Amino acid sequence: MPETLDGAPTTHPIRIGTLTRDLPIVDVGGVSVALLNLLGDTELVEAAASALADAMPEGVEALVTPEVKAVPLAHALSRLTGVPYVVIRKTEKPYMVGAISRTVVSITTGKPQDLVLDGGDVPRIRGRRVAIVDDVVSTGGTLHGLIDLLEQVGAEVLATMVVFTEGDARDDVVSLGHLPLYPAQAQG
Repeated sequence: MPETLDGAPTTHPIRIGTLTRDLPIVDVGGVSVALLNLLGDTELVEAAASALADAMPEGVEALVTPEVKAVPLAHALSRLTGVPYVVIRKTEKPYMVGAISRTVVSITTGKPQDLVLDGGDVPRIRGRRVAIVDDVVSTGGTLHGLIDLLEQVGAEVLATMVVFTEGDARDDVVSLGHLPLYPAQAQG
């Protein structure tokens, strides 16, 4: 694992099935994280979707994912399982009718952000058993906002499925592994 001059690691190795990656360790304001970016890494998305499909609980009728980095994962998982997916946006768009939103704070943004469900998607999840699909869950800020939003519209959250948990160990999600948090690194 490459290190900085002071001995701090600059990458964190991961493995999903037979696929390996070295994730860059980046500062996100007071703490550093191994940054999982699924965007543009088709091999990693497909490997993670395959492993999560094998771990998906019986009875899931819809997948729900926050934009942006987890969208390709939800798409690949939907393709593999035949379960449709809905994307929760982070800003309200002009085309949305009857949008429902929650404000959350995530470790990677460090500031409030919205989770917005297009009112047109509500019938696709109301009364259905859903699984939340995300790349990483850390503090759970986004996850709790998603659960509140989904329960408000009458969806039953059956599971949360993520590629990795981060920080403190969690037993409330289906994950393929765990990423540690690192002390904040000096930015040069």
